Amino acid sequence: MALIIPLRGIAPKIGENCFLAENATIVGDVVIGDDCSIWFNTVLRGDVNSIRIGNRVNIQDGSVLHTLYQKSTIEIGDNVSIGHNVTLHGCKIHDLALIGMGAVVMDDAEVGEGALVAAGSVVLSRTKIGAHELWGGAPAKFIKMVEPEKAKEMNHKIAGNYLMYSQWYSEPQDGAVPAGE
Repeated sequence: MALIIPLRGIAPKIGENCFLAENATIVGDVVIGDDCSIWFNTVLRGDVNSIRIGNRVNIQDGSVLHTLYQKSTIEIGDNVSIGHNVTLHGCKIHDLALIGMGAVVMDDAEVGEGALVAAGSVVLSRTKIGAHELWGGAPAKFIKMVEPEKAKEMNHKIAGNYLMYSQWYSEPQDGAVPAGE
């Protein structure tokens, strides 16, 4: 079971039909919508300010979400995919956005609807990424526009796939071989 820690009188709130990996850590002022998946070794640290996550969001293995005390919050829309080992710090991610593996998105940055942040990118503080834009690099720069329908289709597919993957963990595992055999 995930480590869920109330802090300063505020307990995390988890929506319906969510998968929380057994070693995910969720602390304090965190609200997670429905049909979300929070994967292995992920940390959602709502200890110094709030983290709000929409519906059908997947936050993949090793990601860290945190904020600045009394200065920044995290807001994530619906149908968002956060890749493996992503760091989000006090930023806003709109619906249908995709944050690629290993990316960093800093305080007061904003990623628009259907936008894509390439793997390994660093989105600096206060950067505004518009709807349906692809950004990449360190620091991240605009690369090109993404066709809205293609972005929507891709992000719905990824969000749906992660919902499906998360359901595998609630199924009985017949025929599993114990370690060492």
